[in-house]
Amino acid sequence: MKAYLKETSILNYSSPSIQSFIKSKNWLALPPVERVKTIYNFVRDDIQFGYNISDDISATQVLQDGYGQCNTKATLLMALLRAVGIPNRIHGFTIDKALQKGAITGVWYLLSPKNILHSWVEVFVEEKWYSMEGVILDKAYLSQLQQKNQDCTTSFCGYGAYTDDLKNPPIEWNLNHTYIQDKGINQDLGIFDTPDDFYAKHQQQMSFFKKFIFQKFVRNIMNKNVATIRNRS
Repeated sequence: MKAYLKETSILNYSSPSIQSFIKSKNWLALPPVERVKTIYNFVRDDIQFGYNISDDISATQVLQDGYGQCNTKATLLMALLRAVGIPNRIHGFTIDKALQKGAITGVWYLLSPKNILHSWVEVFVEEKWYSMEGVILDKAYLSQLQQKNQDCTTSFCGYGAYTDDLKNPPIEWNLNHTYIQDKGINQDLGIFDTPDDFYAKHQQQMSFFKKFIFQKFVRNIMNKNVATIRNRS
């Protein structure tokens, strides 16, 4: 299990900001299952759904940003769990861009890559691996999305979700798998010990120009769209 606990430049959990934060939460005093559940819930709900400047930013940067998407939330979740002695790994995929429609609109949606780099954390607890994709959308955002689409009784795709059951998606963890975007997966890229290994082999396929436009403009528009949904009265 040592490989699933090691620190890396992305999983920089010995940094003072992460260590002091963990101490303030007193997570190490909890039994392992409760430790995992509490950290999972924190990353899901206290780290809001949003788009960071890059997939491969460090855990400290995600914590500082206070928001993240599938890949960056996975980074923070892995770092916090490893910091409290819980082994984990990352499973990489690509997903269809259709599940981002609504969060990204108009010409920006048309210009975005068809396949989006995606990942989830797999955690080892009580001699079993569990997938934790349900960490991506914070409950405040998901609740508004459910209200906005309360008549949906079939599969829902868009606004950062792709699930067969929008009213009751499997996002609560208690020794089970959790999912919120898994129906959009179109390629399995395999399992990696660390996000550093994953991103060394796989990067989002965008030209330098498109990447610059995304980082400087598009992601800010997407974050505003997400905030508008979350803050609906």
